Amino acid sequence: MTEGLFAFGVFFAAIFTNNILLTNYLGMCSFLAVSKEIKTSVGLGMAVIFVMTCTSVINWLIYYYVLVPYDIVYLRFIAFIIVIAAFVQLVEMVIERLSDALYAALGIFLPLITVNCAILGASLFMVIREYTFLSGLAFGAGSGIGWAIAIIAMAGIRAKLNIRSKVPFGLTGAGITLVIAGIMALAFMGFAGMITIT
Repeated sequence: MTEGLFAFGVFFAAIFTNNILLTNYLGMCSFLAVSKEIKTSVGLGMAVIFVMTCTSVINWLIYYYVLVPYDIVYLRFIAFIIVIAAFVQLVEMVIERLSDALYAALGIFLPLITVNCAILGASLFMVIREYTFLSGLAFGAGSGIGWAIAIIAMAGIRAKLNIRSKVPFGLTGAGITLVIAGIMALAFMGFAGMITIT
């Protein structure tokens, strides 16, 4: 399999068959809290795509060109988190300048992208699976897109539930959201036979 074809397979799998949120359950806290409104979910989804793609690339370069050659691989967690925190600060400053409404709507969850385990998980999976640079880029972008699709879909479903259905009292709020997340995870499992890349 050529490198480009393998990278496409990794990209597709990261979005659908190995969705970082629905198959690995990473990044659930912001997923459950922010998915109440579509506009906010789109904004956070775009921020996660940007941060996850950029940090995956930078973390790949840091790992293979700094940590491995100097035999300090044990510092990868600290190095990866520093890169993620720096990019989140950049995204926060850009969103604050471009859209005060989105910045206010995202609230505390924007700086919490720093500790979103999905972003750190993408960098760690990329290193553990020994992806090449192109495959690592594809995996980072695909994981971000998959996370964004999941939160936007959840926001759309929750908006419809608020308008047209009567949710039993015991399931309101987080309860029905977790049930929907489980059903979404089952739906994404339907793609599992198409492409499997590890």
